[in-house]
Amino acid sequence: MKVRLIDVDGHNFPNLPLMKLSAWHKQNDDDVGWYEPLTDWMEPADRVYMSKVFTFTPDYEHPVNAKKIIRGGTGYGYPNGGECLPDEIEHIYPDYNIYPELTKNTAYGFLTRGCPRGCDFCIVGSKEGSRSQKVADLSEFWRGQKNIVLLDPNITACPDWKELFQQLIDSGSWVDFSQGIDIRLMTEEKAEMLKRMKIKRVHFAWDNYGDKEMIVPKFKAFKEITGWDKRKMSVFVLTNFNTTFEQDLERVYTLRNIGFNPYVMIYNKQDLKRGNELLRLQRWVNSRVAFWAVDRFEDYK
Repeated sequence: MKVRLIDVDGHNFPNLPLMKLSAWHKQNDDDVGWYEPLTDWMEPADRVYMSKVFTFTPDYEHPVNAKKIIRGGTGYGYPNGGECLPDEIEHIYPDYNIYPELTKNTAYGFLTRGCPRGCDFCIVGSKEGSRSQKVADLSEFWRGQKNIVLLDPNITACPDWKELFQQLIDSGSWVDFSQGIDIRLMTEEKAEMLKRMKIKRVHFAWDNYGDKEMIVPKFKAFKEITGWDKRKMSVFVLTNFNTTFEQDLERVYTLRNIGFNPYVMIYNKQDLKRGNELLRLQRWVNSRVAFWAVDRFEDYK
């Protein structure tokens, strides 16, 4: 078969489903490559896979000539769900060769799926389920690469977290929890195991202002257990969703005072007009030099 792939979102981040489809088809001696509108239009493929992760990504702009076109991913299926990969493809070792620059000495994958939080701004619960559960061992997508990028939405909520943490420790690779770690579920044992991993920076989130009384002691305890400083600990601060500007600023100051690097995330940023205070706050906080040089937002020019 002549099989062609289309990464609708672009090639800025590896598309796991396409990597797995490529691996499966190559295993079956099919001719696999990226879809080229000019050449493939003249000689249609037997099958074209189009994958779109984000709902806001515009659809593929070129006409596609193929005997069969299969579209998948959250960008096409949400909120009504979408086609899942068959087990024999879902659990195959990905074809990292289709993204040679992005995956150089780096493995990407999920150890767990699902999240119990059910946050209104997040689609994970409705898409993957409200229970975090193990879906793979590390060996499914890692074979000695120096770096591991995990895409798990909430690995600390998984009952098998300890087993999975041990696999990451034993790998000896640098671990990036790209979607962050839930500080609300942090315990001394989890912090100690994270401390044993090779981690350049760990990400947390403080999305709900009302979590203040519970979440601040958790941050302080984590810092004390690990001994890490602000260079290694970043916290996403969700704004423009259900908080006031004063509450946003309070979270920023609190995190800085206890030794964490806040990072402002703006919900529906495209709706804000130029000059909005939230945009200025984001520029100040996310510019590390300006943030640590200017003590008060009021003094930021």
